[in-house]
Amino acid sequence: MAEEKELTLLETWRNLAYASHTSQAEANKFWANYFVLEKGVYEQLLANPNEVVKGTVKELAKKYNLELLTMVGFLDGINESLKTPNPIETMTEDTEVSLGFDLESLYKNMVEAKADWLYNLEAWNNLIPEERRTELYKEQKSSHTIVKEKKVGRNDPCPCGSGKKYKFCCGK
Repeated sequence: MAEEKELTLLETWRNLAYASHTSQAEANKFWANYFVLEKGVYEQLLANPNEVVKGTVKELAKKYNLELLTMVGFLDGINESLKTPNPIETMTEDTEVSLGFDLESLYKNMVEAKADWLYNLEAWNNLIPEERRTELYKEQKSSHTIVKEKKVGRNDPCPCGSGKKYKFCCGK
């Protein structure tokens, strides 16, 4: 009989958060609750952005009054914005983690996630000037815009500048 592999905290969180067996209403309720908790943690972090919060996953869950798996979800969400990413794939409740984040990266990742309840937090007004936030917002939004080059037609002048038709020059 094959031994069952124990799930990591991250796998357990993702199974809970993205469970396909829940109804849309249950999923909406789950995420609405999570987003309120997430917003509360970010409000605390942004109130003192220069303090690098450190501790075990269990300690941070207690500090922010979250269930352990909710803290794991938070760590999963913030990881790309951290100066030094945490080992979220393998962490246990006793893994030391750090929440030392890069402000601009965090803001852009919130925009990327379409988390307007986070990138519109009042705290941002004191951290990044409005003009810079607008620039970061536009940078993030345009990073997914695909610009297609104009296709050269067979009978168009060759883009190499030879003066020949494309089909008789570089289009051979």
